[in-house]
Amino acid sequence: MKVIVVGCGRVGSALAGLLAAEGHDVQVVDRRPKAARRLPDSPRIRFHEGNGYSRAVLRTAGIEHADAFVAVTSSDNSNVVSARTAKETYRVPIVLARVHDPRRADIYRELGIPTIAGIHWTVHQIHRMLLHRHLSPELSFGNGETLLVRSDLPDYLVGRRLTEFEVDGEIRVVEVTRAGRSLIPAHSTPACSGDLVTFAVAATALGRLRAFLDKELGT
Repeated sequence: MKVIVVGCGRVGSALAGLLAAEGHDVQVVDRRPKAARRLPDSPRIRFHEGNGYSRAVLRTAGIEHADAFVAVTSSDNSNVVSARTAKETYRVPIVLARVHDPRRADIYRELGIPTIAGIHWTVHQIHRMLLHRHLSPELSFGNGETLLVRSDLPDYLVGRRLTEFEVDGEIRVVEVTRAGRSLIPAHSTPACSGDLVTFAVAATALGRLRAFLDKELGT
């Protein structure tokens, strides 16, 4: 993915490092040149000095070809302006924004921009929302280390026991919604076409679960 991260504080720098380590190309924008010192030394990260809502700066960062845009500055106003610019002017497919004042979250939602809050939790939530979009979040625990997520099952898994999808200490099937009714699967319960499955999953195992499901679901 080509990702633009606006804001190079604790959240932005940590997210940029995480994405770059996974092989994604990251453009980081911050008005403070010294903020670049937070970034890890990586050929996949490029720093741009300037405001995240400046179209000239955004074009230099390659927004016209960006797959995702994340606004995580310390200012809610800056985040909403830059996120709107990315979404409405440049039609970036994925736009996320951090919100410090929960009362402003409704503004973002009305604009169709998902929001997140907190630092450690924020990094993991943005990472999940960028890379594991078809895994619908239901609940997170602690600082986001463990999640409940839901997903449709691809057809190639139909007929297999649901417990076969589990990985000890990482992935657990906790519920299945089938034909509108919820059930807790037994050890021998088979997967059926149309099942919506709830997984308890470690945040570090989301990629593993995604790869397992993406064989037919795709991203």
